[in-house]
Amino acid sequence: MRYLHTMLRVVDLDKSIAFYTQGLGFEVKSRQDYEKDRFTLVFLQSKDDSGSGAQIELTHNWDTHSYVRGDAYGHMAYAVDSIEEIQKKLRANGYDLSWGPGKTPSGTTTMAFVDDPDGYEIELLEKK
Repeated sequence: MRYLHTMLRVVDLDKSIAFYTQGLGFEVKSRQDYEKDRFTLVFLQSKDDSGSGAQIELTHNWDTHSYVRGDAYGHMAYAVDSIEEIQKKLRANGYDLSWGPGKTPSGTTTMAFVDDPDGYEIELLEKK
């Protein structure tokens, strides 16, 4: 068994793609528009997860203008070389961290959070 992707439903596809590509440096791996069924799927991947690494699937239902995001979903987590460098890239593109940087509950790792345009949280864990 191998982990493939996490699917997120998004309201504004262009805004979400810009956040993940410009703000976090992800790459668009594929895009499929399904005119008949009126939805688009975009698969993104961190540049450090190239090849068969896990992806994020953005699902945009053309006629849906809002979603109710439940409180059971938590976050995705990514190891990063430098939270400070990620924050600089985010700020340069009109985004910022939603929390941190600070320490994990164990106190051993630096962490931060950023929210995507639909409010999905992404945890950034600084590599040691």
